[in-house]
Amino acid sequence: MVSLLSATGANADQPVDWQVRFQPAATGIMQEITWFEIYTLWFIVPITLLVLGLLAYCAIKFRKSANPVPSRTSHNTLIEVVWTVAPVVILLAIAVPSFQLLSAQYDPPEEAALTIKATGYQWYWGYEYQAEAEEGGEPTEVVFDSFMLQDADREAAGKTDVAAYPRLLAVDNEVVVPVNQTVRLLITAGDVLHSFAMPAFGVKMDAVPGRLNETWFKAEREGLYYGQCSELCGKDHAFMPIAIRVVSEEQYNSWATAAAANVGDANRALMAAIEAEKSVDVAENDAQ
Repeated sequence: MVSLLSATGANADQPVDWQVRFQPAATGIMQEITWFEIYTLWFIVPITLLVLGLLAYCAIKFRKSANPVPSRTSHNTLIEVVWTVAPVVILLAIAVPSFQLLSAQYDPPEEAALTIKATGYQWYWGYEYQAEAEEGGEPTEVVFDSFMLQDADREAAGKTDVAAYPRLLAVDNEVVVPVNQTVRLLITAGDVLHSFAMPAFGVKMDAVPGRLNETWFKAEREGLYYGQCSELCGKDHAFMPIAIRVVSEEQYNSWATAAAANVGDANRALMAAIEAEKSVDVAENDAQ
């Protein structure tokens, strides 16, 4: 069992059948979003039950057969004060953490180590990397397009494992980022409206032609994460996935250097390194 978990854990997060909750959070922002959703349920559920109970009470108590002479009361000061003050207090209790979360989503805690521009096209994504240059060096520039992986291309791409590379979500070229590093994401579109959505990161931003929208994320777990375009952008809207591979800083540096020359070769080398690392982990767990 330990070996199985070790071998599959790096697959990270993707949608699952009959899923009703969020994907496990891979960033601090997504953890806050998950907390906020649970927090608001503590208000929504009691209010819903209260309203349901009041409706049932009124329907039974004041039905015509039980109450042939209706009350003519038009004002009740206590009730009017309660139903005015209570919603204000509830809204304030929800608004304060909501504004704090909204501010955090657009205010990264540190300067980004890496900037990626994502451009939505009908129907694929184009990516441009611009990393900060080290002292005496040149900034790393990597440019590539990312298309949905076709079943016929799986074997050539080395992505025959449908569990790790699910149909309609896997792509030919994943976005590769280092773990525990702040990434600035610039999002735009080249034709129509698109939307860049990565559920495990808590990222969802519209891609608007002629405009740059900015967001950020800091992935805290290595693995492969999947999202999709979340804007109705045409007939192939459902075939425009997003895949982000989070790796160690050493693996990312090696990939970035190789990708500047050839993205395909860099991806194959990175996948081979990850598979070798998983094999070592499985062997160590078996030995224990």
